[in-house]
Amino acid sequence: MSNAPAAPDAPGTPGTPSFRLLPGDPASPVILHVPHSSRTVPADVRADLVLDDRALEEELDHITDAHTAELAAAAAERCAVRPWRFVNLMSRLVIDPERFPDEREEMLAVGMGAVYTRTTHRGPLRPAGFDGSALIGRYFRPYAQAMTDAVAERLDAAGRAVIVDVHSYPTAPLPYELHGAGPRPPVCLGTDGFHTPPWLLDEATEAFGRLGETGLDSPFAGTYVPLRYHGTDARVSALMVEIRRDGYMTEPGGASHAGLEALAAALADVVDAASRAH
Repeated sequence: MSNAPAAPDAPGTPGTPSFRLLPGDPASPVILHVPHSSRTVPADVRADLVLDDRALEEELDHITDAHTAELAAAAAERCAVRPWRFVNLMSRLVIDPERFPDEREEMLAVGMGAVYTRTTHRGPLRPAGFDGSALIGRYFRPYAQAMTDAVAERLDAAGRAVIVDVHSYPTAPLPYELHGAGPRPPVCLGTDGFHTPPWLLDEATEAFGRLGETGLDSPFAGTYVPLRYHGTDARVSALMVEIRRDGYMTEPGGASHAGLEALAAALADVVDAASRAH
């Protein structure tokens, strides 16, 4: 993963990557991880979805963390030490790289494990009994390995790695949410008891707090850390940044607005703080 592959013309076609690592400063420990920003669904994957074209577009409006790749790019431009960016080029309707690919995943309860079988409104997405193992092999495992390799490179180069997950969520809860009854602040910070150090949470709370209220682990909790390091390697820090969509875009799937620039500046402040930390 030292050399970022060029973005393919048709992400997910055989022989082309479905993700991209965009280089940052060689000394930077920070990886901005953008897993859910794309709407791309390859034709052969589309063929297995039971939704008609209109319903699929509506589902993509709801499930996509729209403009988060743009947000991460805008933040990176502002940073004193440029972070690395790991961006999923595929829709999460292909695979969700942040789910467990097995029975550990709680979202299986609503048909949203690593391979979704149900929609945001709990309707059918794929046929009953769909076998997602081919998608796991083709998309999930290469993505997980590449992200593991990217973290390993930051550990080798900087002695530590800081993963900042960039997400968004709708103003009103969707039926698939298992924990949607709690607070929905303008910015939710997701944490992990092992991988989120107090200094990182404090820096993010201060940076985003300048824009308004921040909350903790509601409506979404936790962080993404490759399994090789999860719960065992304290050199890997992680924080999830969940931005309520009305703060930067027209919901459910519309254009971004001026709020994106302010959020990018706050995210850049978090990255800069992470770069300075020891």
